[in-house]
Amino acid sequence: MATEQITMPQLGESVTEGTISKWLVQPGDTVKKYDPLAEVMTDKVNAEVPSSFSGTIKELVAGEGDTLSVGELICYIDTEEGSSSAEPAPAKKEEKTADTAPAPASNAAAAPKKDTAARGRYSPAVVRMASEHGIDLSQVEGTGQSGRITRKDLQQIIDSGQIPTAENKPAAASAPAVSEIKQEAIAQSKETASGLKPITVESMPGDVEIPVTGIRKAIAQNMVRSKHEAPHAWTMVEVDVTNLVEYRNSVKGDFKSKEGYNITFLPFFIKAVVESLKEFPQLNSMWAGDKIIQKKDINISIAVATDDALYVPVIKNADEKSIKGIARDVKELADKVRTNKLSGDDMKGGTFTVNNTGSFGSVMSTPIINYPQAAILSVESIVKRPVVMNNGMIAVRDMVNLCLSLDHRVLDGLVCGRFLARVKERLENMTKENTSIY
Repeated sequence: MATEQITMPQLGESVTEGTISKWLVQPGDTVKKYDPLAEVMTDKVNAEVPSSFSGTIKELVAGEGDTLSVGELICYIDTEEGSSSAEPAPAKKEEKTADTAPAPASNAAAAPKKDTAARGRYSPAVVRMASEHGIDLSQVEGTGQSGRITRKDLQQIIDSGQIPTAENKPAAASAPAVSEIKQEAIAQSKETASGLKPITVESMPGDVEIPVTGIRKAIAQNMVRSKHEAPHAWTMVEVDVTNLVEYRNSVKGDFKSKEGYNITFLPFFIKAVVESLKEFPQLNSMWAGDKIIQKKDINISIAVATDDALYVPVIKNADEKSIKGIARDVKELADKVRTNKLSGDDMKGGTFTVNNTGSFGSVMSTPIINYPQAAILSVESIVKRPVVMNNGMIAVRDMVNLCLSLDHRVLDGLVCGRFLARVKERLENMTKENTSIY
């Protein structure tokens, strides 16, 4: 038998980590190569991790809810000698993973003596769990391979109430170990983008504790990263869309009969945005450290919410599509989100985001930029308001606010103001006479 490692795969463009949402196998299960092992969530897509080998699951290193970096160990699998399709590991790699490899046959005589080669190496999940509960890992006996401490070991300790802390042994001996654990916890914690331990909040009688799902963690991490790295600025314009409202209302019945689905206001707004992005390509850009990358394709990310999560699928090459084509893509992507059928490709390549906050009645918002894009536009609710017209008369008009958040490393107020002015102009002049749905 040979023991192989399964690691967190690269699940998409710019994806650096994933969260185990559900294990599909347990230790002792027999699997074939390419069989799914676990469901994984990232900030971009849900996917399954396939097995790289045929064999028997030996140990699950990561637990459900754990977030791991690409390439980080998630489980061990026992394979028949010679059955692995992988190339033999180079000597350098063998040195790195020697602490988790099975003992060679020549060491059989030493088998009764417990192998503790992995005794002092902890996974990020174990370090985080120990830090949260004040467990001194130097006093814990691991039951994992080569003496490795697992999450199960810590959970048993927590359940027993007998927490081994630094105070339970001489200070001189415990101080270095505790210090190292805290340092590693800060370095490896993925709970916040800054690496700081989250504040502990205690539940009170009557409070409801809601477990944080993998997708909720992924959203949180991406939002924190966006606010932490991108200096946000915000601006807004109000737009008179009375002509657009009349136009859309006059065609929605025929469109539904002909196409089989409703045409909402969102495709009209997206059309105005993509045409304006062609005039102001600076907003279709991304920050890349020592350079700004101005994207050739205009791929519009749209925010689609479910009861407990937010997804941002992408309309590819939106500038090449009619209003009807955009409307079809909006419907298809929203349907995929709500039926859990989004693919990795559906989430890739977005260059600018349009957020339809008006769908639930919002009239003003400050959206967080969809990192690493440079800007996001929120289309607020269309409301009737009294407006002073150019002739001095007051009229009731259909008005909407457009709210733009921008990455101030990439964009400045002048170009964003001009961009919004062109979006406003296009929307205010959308009529049956000069705007074709097809």
